[in-house]
Amino acid sequence: MKQSQNFHRSFLHPRYWLTWFGVGVLFLLVQLPYPLLHKLGTWMGRTSMRFMKRRVSIARRNLELCFPEMDREHLERRIIGNFESLGMGLLETGMAWFWSDRRVKRWFSVKGLHNLQAAQANGRGALIIGVHFMSLELGGRTMGMCQPMMAMYRPHNNKLMEWVQTKGRMRSNKAMINRRDLRGMVQALKQGEAVWFAPDQDYGPKGSVFAPLFAVPEAATTSGTWMLARMAKPALITVVLVRNEDGSGYELVIQPELKDYPIESEQQAAEYMNRVIEREIMRAPNQYMWLHRRFKTRPAGASSLY
Repeated sequence: MKQSQNFHRSFLHPRYWLTWFGVGVLFLLVQLPYPLLHKLGTWMGRTSMRFMKRRVSIARRNLELCFPEMDREHLERRIIGNFESLGMGLLETGMAWFWSDRRVKRWFSVKGLHNLQAAQANGRGALIIGVHFMSLELGGRTMGMCQPMMAMYRPHNNKLMEWVQTKGRMRSNKAMINRRDLRGMVQALKQGEAVWFAPDQDYGPKGSVFAPLFAVPEAATTSGTWMLARMAKPALITVVLVRNEDGSGYELVIQPELKDYPIESEQQAAEYMNRVIEREIMRAPNQYMWLHRRFKTRPAGASSLY
């Protein structure tokens, strides 16, 4: 469990100079007024499509698999919107890490905070179910400003980026828990903490079962949610940060506790959670991370979908 990370002199080594440059540019960019950032992020994302051909192809394939009835024109518009959202997501990462509390508060509203407060009224832990929207980093910051929590994460390979992102994420939250640290997550939940966990990506065959997701009948779905629910008995609550398309800011949406989660069956739990994820994605489908190879893990003997 990571609560802080000290600065190391090794971060000044030349191998990190390019990282420092990138972080510095991001810091400077997010000092711009938000309406200008909205336009800049959208342009950056659209422009990135010229250089990210493979990711464009992955996003197109995911959308074809999930929405086979969607006409080609609509699908291509959604891809463009998705990459515009990607550009905003980069700037939102800088906003999450570098903006003051006062500036962040100016641009988001909260819907449903009472749902989380009610679920934890008696000191019960809450497993915060998130999805990988492009505004994910900013979502963590805004959620932490409403109620500091802990979050599952994957350590960064770049030690300097690990320091920067941990420092940024800890501005409004309590601790980061390695996604492999099941014991740490269970302990935190049993102690009454709110712990963020995203079960919407393909984490490989280990610890997964196959369950339908949109029109894909067999999507590898992590059993982590089910294991945490069985071991810690937390309240399950979905939370997403949705970017207003008109550039007016964001809404943090906190849903009521999931009361009918089928804890007795791993398979039924995966199917249930994927339906929840579908519902959350459809709040803002252009803002979801479609460029992740969500269906890369296949049942034994099945051919690749990509």
